[in-house]
Amino acid sequence: MHRSSFKEQAKFSLAVWPFSLKLLWAPLVDSLFIRKLGRRKSWLIPVQYFLGIFFFITGFHINEWLDDGSKVNINALTSVFFILNFLAATQDIIVDGWALTMLKRRNISYASMCNGAGQAFGIFLGYILPILLLSESFWNKWWRTTSIPGGVITLQGYFYFWGIIYIVITTLVAIFKHEKDYLSELDAVDLSIAKTYMLLFSIMKLPSIKMFAIILLTIKMSFCSVDAAFKLKLIDSGITKDEIAAIDLLFIPLNISLPFFITTFTSKEKPLKNYFNTIPYRLLFGVVLATIVYFTPYFLDRTGSLLITYKVFLVLMYSLQQLTVSIMTLTAMTFYASISDPKIGGTNMTLLTTISNLGNVWSKTGALWLIEFLTLKRCSNDPRKLCSTSNNQKEICSLSGGTCEVYIDGFYIETIICTIYGIIWFFIFRKIINNLQSKHVKEWHVEIKIK
Repeated sequence: MHRSSFKEQAKFSLAVWPFSLKLLWAPLVDSLFIRKLGRRKSWLIPVQYFLGIFFFITGFHINEWLDDGSKVNINALTSVFFILNFLAATQDIIVDGWALTMLKRRNISYASMCNGAGQAFGIFLGYILPILLLSESFWNKWWRTTSIPGGVITLQGYFYFWGIIYIVITTLVAIFKHEKDYLSELDAVDLSIAKTYMLLFSIMKLPSIKMFAIILLTIKMSFCSVDAAFKLKLIDSGITKDEIAAIDLLFIPLNISLPFFITTFTSKEKPLKNYFNTIPYRLLFGVVLATIVYFTPYFLDRTGSLLITYKVFLVLMYSLQQLTVSIMTLTAMTFYASISDPKIGGTNMTLLTTISNLGNVWSKTGALWLIEFLTLKRCSNDPRKLCSTSNNQKEICSLSGGTCEVYIDGFYIETIICTIYGIIWFFIFRKIINNLQSKHVKEWHVEIKIK
């Protein structure tokens, strides 16, 4: 996707919207199931089989959509990854709901620990590992004695591999993992689809949920410029995709182990307090990372590689920024689990994670669009001629023998705006968050009446 414009990146970011829309079908997952198979397995098995099948379909067409490196088919990629994310979002509903009944109430914070460690490992398998395995330059530079074209795998083969893995693992879960009969529990209720949707609307009307929703929908705007564009701007600054993947590789052990330490800490403290107190540090390191992007071109050697001292500094600062991200994510997930009603666990958890995802997605999508809007370019041979995003002005500049050069980078303007917004947000919501943390768990639930 590095050959695409920020506008195309914004379009592709729409593919993750199912994670923000999954609330629409979460009540179906909670209320419709085959009792003999199990409340969660009734959905998990077919969803994961479909994921495996779509991995095969994607693998079959991926080379055509990427067009072997010339121009990507953004529309096709966005469509197919929207479907894949729709299935993955449904899987999220299932697993979140299952965790609330699988774990004892005193151990509920471990749900966020498993979620965090699993996501870190998933990012490694789905993003960092394929980049390294597909990279010709990485293998020729570090592992091969003789340079040969291509990496050690193909992208098509990688999709086929995970299609097989999904189908095999799902079959094993279907055969060997037995689910406790939900309706045999003393406090269990058999909810219809209509009743589950009514309960969802009742939960959404709770004053505590309304205020918490405002927090989740607005907080991510404080960090969206760095979250959405930091790595893209590093590539623009001259760092290769392989180097970024190698840097990400260093974080895998940390990101997998970090949830264990954070969960131990947050299980004893009030999670929202830890969430809120981390915000200033995340704002600070966001500014630091934006500054690093600005100075990166000055620290590239003649071969285009980063100087080792600067690379160490970059990794250190990025590590600290990612630490703040992990703390906020895990403490939020711990709080979601602690206030969710296990009787409608899938819907309750999905409501909270959906609101959070929506806040994340809309801010990132908006950030990518806004960066291009705020970025100003002018023609190299005539500074009076501005190059907007319209192809006409770019062609006029090109015909006159010039190129469009950036003289005001929207990334830095947006980072300043977001940081100021975050500081104001911090002082406005301080007392509100403390009040929400002090509420009794019953104030987050609605009474379930079965006639």
